[in-house]
Amino acid sequence: MLKQIPMTIKGAELLKAELQRLKSVDRPNIIQAISEARAQGDLSENAEYESAKERQSFIEGRIAEVEAKLSNAVVIDPSSIVGENHCVFGATVEAQDLDTEDILIYQIVGDDEADIKHKKISINSPIAKAFIGKALGDVAEVNTPGGAKSYEILNIKYL
Repeated sequence: MLKQIPMTIKGAELLKAELQRLKSVDRPNIIQAISEARAQGDLSENAEYESAKERQSFIEGRIAEVEAKLSNAVVIDPSSIVGENHCVFGATVEAQDLDTEDILIYQIVGDDEADIKHKKISINSPIAKAFIGKALGDVAEVNTPGGAKSYEILNIKYL
């Protein structure tokens, strides 16, 4: 049985766009590059040909990977979550570090969507795992490389 892969609508759209680009732009470009390299003659000493074949292998592998992820995707619209008062997949969580009093705001998303610069953390990250199931006012304990951290859940939004 294949594992279901949770992702937001935005995450699914990004993967679909990547798949479209891989199939309609990258794949034809690399086929053209291989064809041009072949035209140069002796393939045994043709660095351009070897490089193009490696790139083709990467592109085909990524196409297969993205197709598999999309076929196993469980797309969740965080804005459709009604009446939920606990942290769940797709939630945007505001929490306070109880040691430093810093405020953190993260959206819990799928692995492919995670981007710390945009405050999106993977459902499989230690902090997301600690937040899941917590309600307003609860304290989430997270084991980090620097030691245990405690975060109080201040707000939960479904955007």
